[in-house]
Amino acid sequence: MPTWSVILNEANKLGRNNPNDAVNYIVNQKSSFLRRLSEKTGRNTILYFSGFLQKQPSNDVSINDLDINAFMENIHGLDKSLGLDLILHTPGGDLAATEQIIKYLKTCFHGDIRAIIPQMAMSAGSMIAVSCKSVIMGKQSSLGPFDPQLNGVPCQSAIREFYKAVDDVSKNPASLGLWQAILSKLNPTFLTLCAQADELAEELTEKILEDKDIDKSTKSKIKDVFAKNKNSKTHSRHIDRDKCRDAGLDVIDLDADNELQDLVLSIHHCCMILAEQTPVVKIVENNIGGCYVRNAMMPTPPQIPGPIHR
Repeated sequence: MPTWSVILNEANKLGRNNPNDAVNYIVNQKSSFLRRLSEKTGRNTILYFSGFLQKQPSNDVSINDLDINAFMENIHGLDKSLGLDLILHTPGGDLAATEQIIKYLKTCFHGDIRAIIPQMAMSAGSMIAVSCKSVIMGKQSSLGPFDPQLNGVPCQSAIREFYKAVDDVSKNPASLGLWQAILSKLNPTFLTLCAQADELAEELTEKILEDKDIDKSTKSKIKDVFAKNKNSKTHSRHIDRDKCRDAGLDVIDLDADNELQDLVLSIHHCCMILAEQTPVVKIVENNIGGCYVRNAMMPTPPQIPGPIHR
């Protein structure tokens, strides 16, 4: 299968006179690889790709309520008895939208869903992956913690800090002034909203794990690794396949099958090039031609530069 540079170089050749020819080549290659992947596995395949590594942070790159329309478009016409392989590359996003997507996909495919992670599925994307019956990961693949964030602040950390303040002041009243200065910067109801977000995340995590055929000990380990930020320390923590397997997830090695790995990574390379060189911010596409693409506004037409020589 072609590597990133092979795909890009071939696109450059075709796009010398017309940049659109280069873009069309990459789009067609991506769709061809999706069809071949589905033929190999005998399963439905849906790609959910976000260009969050190339684009500015925005609601468009994140999981949001518009995505349910994208999945509806892509599930239409599929033979749902074949199950689903869901290729995920996302930074995460809205928790309520994630809950709806998980429920919708599980209902459509009766829980027969495998997540494929070519590179990263973080935060709420990791929650989707954990909800699947198995996760296919390579050496380079990673999931991330899905403890809730509010305006970029970890909700569990904010709540812990508040109770630390209460404890400190009860033991040392002289610390009241310091804690007043710190806590006064919080907006009204912020801690309440943090507590509610944490409760929602806990509720959804419980529901996800309840649907999995695992024992209590394994459920507890998964929670510790993915849902407790006192263990992960930072929301951007990369949890590789060995840690996912140790936590109790059913992890399948992507590199155990070279053809499978090549197809998955070729799809990913096509998407990454498109996100870098065109207005595309999100692609949701299936193996039978269904496709939902969201674009960002760009001041100049798409162009794919020639290779850089050093």
